[in-house]
Amino acid sequence: MNVAHEKLDGLDRERVLGAVLPVLRAHGVDAVEIVWRTDRAGWLLEVTVERPDSTIPGAGVTVDLCSEISRDLSAALDVADAIAQRYRLEVGSPGLERALYSARDYARFAGQAARLKLKDPVAGQHVLRGTLHGLDENGQVLLETGRSEIVPLPLESIENARLVFEMGGGEKARGGKPGRTNKLNRPARAERGRNN
Repeated sequence: MNVAHEKLDGLDRERVLGAVLPVLRAHGVDAVEIVWRTDRAGWLLEVTVERPDSTIPGAGVTVDLCSEISRDLSAALDVADAIAQRYRLEVGSPGLERALYSARDYARFAGQAARLKLKDPVAGQHVLRGTLHGLDENGQVLLETGRSEIVPLPLESIENARLVFEMGGGEKARGGKPGRTNKLNRPARAERGRNN
């Protein structure tokens, strides 16, 4: 099973993944992100899922599916006694502005608009926007910029990246900032509280 990004600081990683991954496999989804963090309400385990090999972020991940996965994950985590403290569990889709983590992601989402933040500037720019064209034979990410040139970028030169939701003729959706949602790109989510 593929897990694109995980951050489980402070938890027994093997125990958490041992409980989570079989449930996701049973529901036919991959984990995009599994993150343990705090917010205003306390501890939160966020599990972001998607259908394997879907080229549209969040396709096939419904609120009902997220609720089913959340219910099953909650039971599996309880049985595994994987998390000692009180926490909430949130299961959702990555939304249309999905983060990109691996070479597989850049190849899979070829043809889609993306925003890449670079560790070092290219042509004086730390942030590049354009259309993904997969990978070249050397494994470099290919990005077509607004000047219709395709720029090869070593994967290790990319600090972070995400797909960019665009409406119609390339206009950015109103309020569609990365990491934010609006009515058109809102990811499916289900949340469950745990009182351990």
